[in-house]
Amino acid sequence: MLARGRRLLHAASCRAVEWPSPPKVGPLKTSSWLVLTPRAVESTLSSCPSDVIALSFFLWCARQPEYFHGPRAFSLMVPVMDRLTERFGSVAAVVRELESVGCPRKAQTFLMLMRIYWRGGMFRLVLEAFDEMVGHNYAPNTFARNIVLDVLFKIGSIRRAFVFFTNTQCPNFLTFNVVISNLCRLKDWLGVRAVLRVMVEKRFSLDVGTFSMVLVCLQNAGRVMEVMQLVGFMIVSGKQLTTSVWTILIDAFCRLDRVEPACELLEKMVESGCSSSIVAYTTVIKRLLESRMTGRAFYLLDFMLSSGYKLDLVLCNILIDFFCKSKRYDDAIDLFLGLQKWNLKPDSYTLSSMMTILCASGKIELFPKLIAELDITIDLVTCNSLMNVLCKCGFPSVAVEFYDDMVDRGFLPDKFTFSGLLNALCKSGRIDDAVRVYHVIIKNGYFVDAHIHTVLIDGLIKGRKPHKAIGLFRRALSENYCLDVVSYTTAINGLLKGGMFKEACALFNEMKQFGCAPNTCTYNVMLRGLFKARKIGAVRKLLVDMAESGVKRDCISFNTMISYLLKFHHIHTALHIFTEMCDSGLQPSRISYLLVFNGICCAHAEELEDLYPKLRCCLEETVLMDMDSFDLPDKLFLCSRILAMLGSSLMMEGPSEKLVTAFVEDDHVGNVALA
Repeated sequence: MLARGRRLLHAASCRAVEWPSPPKVGPLKTSSWLVLTPRAVESTLSSCPSDVIALSFFLWCARQPEYFHGPRAFSLMVPVMDRLTERFGSVAAVVRELESVGCPRKAQTFLMLMRIYWRGGMFRLVLEAFDEMVGHNYAPNTFARNIVLDVLFKIGSIRRAFVFFTNTQCPNFLTFNVVISNLCRLKDWLGVRAVLRVMVEKRFSLDVGTFSMVLVCLQNAGRVMEVMQLVGFMIVSGKQLTTSVWTILIDAFCRLDRVEPACELLEKMVESGCSSSIVAYTTVIKRLLESRMTGRAFYLLDFMLSSGYKLDLVLCNILIDFFCKSKRYDDAIDLFLGLQKWNLKPDSYTLSSMMTILCASGKIELFPKLIAELDITIDLVTCNSLMNVLCKCGFPSVAVEFYDDMVDRGFLPDKFTFSGLLNALCKSGRIDDAVRVYHVIIKNGYFVDAHIHTVLIDGLIKGRKPHKAIGLFRRALSENYCLDVVSYTTAINGLLKGGMFKEACALFNEMKQFGCAPNTCTYNVMLRGLFKARKIGAVRKLLVDMAESGVKRDCISFNTMISYLLKFHHIHTALHIFTEMCDSGLQPSRISYLLVFNGICCAHAEELEDLYPKLRCCLEETVLMDMDSFDLPDKLFLCSRILAMLGSSLMMEGPSEKLVTAFVEDDHVGNVALA
C-alpha cells in the first residue's frame, strides 16, 4: 500500500511539470529540467482522486525551491483538508497519515496546514495546528504567529490577541497590519491610534494602503481632527494622496460644516492630476444642499456633468431627498422619471422617498403609474420598506391595506413584513387586532424573533397600554420566547413610563441574571427614569454599575445627566459633567451646548470661577459652535441666553465681570451673540 501511494505521488508530480524548450544559446549543463507551473499544479490538485495524495503533492510542491502556491491552490485544498480532518479527527492524526505515505514532518508542514485552515475560515483548527507545531518543538516564525494573531481577533479573543501580539519578539510590518486591520474592523479607533504610534516609533514605513485603512476607520468613527492630523503626517512622510484619501479629507471638512475649504480641496484634487471621483462630488454637493447653498450645489453638479461624470443612484437619492424636504415635489418626480435615461434602477430607498413625496403632495394614487412607467419589479424587500414609509408618513391604515394587497399578489410575508403589519395596526389604533395577529404569528411560528415581540410591546406602550405590554412581555419570558436586549429595554421603558420604578429596576437586574447584558441604550433609559423619580442614590449606583460593566456613556447619557442636574439646580455639577464629556473624547451635540449655555446663564459667578478655563477650552476645541449647525430657533435661544447672561447678576465688579467679558470675546460664543 505504501509503495502504491508513493507511485501515485510520483505519477502526480510527473503530470504537474512542463518540459521547456532548451535555450538556443550556450551549452546545456543538464539533459533536462523540471519546472512547476501554478496552472499544472492546480490542475493536478483538482483532479487527484485521493485527498491524502493531493495534500502530499501540495506539500511536496511547497518544498521545491523558488515555487510558491497561489491563492487558488490554497482554495482548492480547503475542502480537501476539511474532509481529511473530519475523517481522521484531529490535525495530529492527519500529520501521522501524511508520514505514512512518505511526507516528512517539518515545521513547514504545520505552517502550510495553518495557511489552508486559515484560508477556509477553520479558525479552531488553525490554533490546533499551531499547538501541534509548538508541541513538536518547532519554533514558529513570525508568519505563523501573524496567522494566529489574526485568528484570535477573528474569534473575538481580543485580550488574548493583544497578549500574543506583545509576546511576538520580532514583529514585522504584516504583524502590525494584521492588528490595525482587525481593530479597524472592530471600529476601535483608539486602539488603532495606539498601535499606529508604536509602529511609527519602531520606524516602520507605512504604505498608502495602511494610511487609507486607518483614515476610513477614523472617518467612520467621526474623528475629524484625527483624520486631518493623519493626512498631514502622510504628506510629511512623502506619500502621494490617492483619490480615496482626497475623498476622505473632503468628507472630513464637510463633517466640520466647513464647506468652502471642502470645495477648495475638490479643486486642488483636480489640479493635482488626481482623478476626482463621483464620491467626492457627491459628498460636497450633499453638504452644500444641507447648508442651504443651493445655487453653488447645482453649479457644482453642472460642472461635474460637463466634466464627463454621470449621475449615480446615490446622488440621485440625495437630490430626490433634497427636493422632498424643499417641497419641490414636481422636480423630484421629474428626476425619478429620468432615472431610466441614465440606466439607473431605483432601489428601496428611492421608492421610499418617492412614496414620502407622493404622500406629502397628496398624489399617492400616482405611485402605481410611476412604477409601471419605469417597468420596476417590486420585491418583498421593497414592499416592506414601503409599508414602513406609509406608517412614518401617518398612513398606517393604508399600510394595512398595502399588506393585504401584497398577500393577494402572492408575496410570502417574512418577519419584517409582520413587524410592519404590527406597527401599522398599533399606530392606527387597532390594538386588539395587533394582539390577535401577534398570537397567530406565535402560534404558527412565522419567522418569530425578538423583534416581533419588541414591536408589539413598543406599540402597546405608545398606545398608552403599558400594563398590557408588560403582561405580554412576562408571558414571553415564561414561554422562553426569544428576547434580546432591545426587548428588555423596551419593556423597562414601559415600566418607567407607567411609574413602576421598582418593577423596572427588578427587570433590569433580572435581564443580567438571564445573561442578557444591558447596552448603552438600556442604561440611558434607566438613567432617565431614575432621574425623573429623583432617585439620586440609585443614579450613582447605576453609573458605577455601568462603568464596572464596561459600557461606555454616549452623548445621550451625558445630556440626560446635564439636563436633570440643571433642573435640580445642581449647575456646577452639570457643567463639570460637560467638561468630563469633552475629556472622554465624545463630541458634544447641539443639545449639549444649548443645555450648557442655559446652565451658564442660571449660574452665579462664584460657581463658574473654577470651571471657566476648562469650559472655554472645551468650546475652543470643537467646531459644533459654528452658526450653520444650529437652526434659527436654536440661534435665537442661544442669543437670548447670552443676553440674559450679560444682563444678569454676573455683571458685577471683580473677576465675575472679566469672566463674562471673556465669554463674549471668545470667538465661538461671540459669533453666536452677535448673530
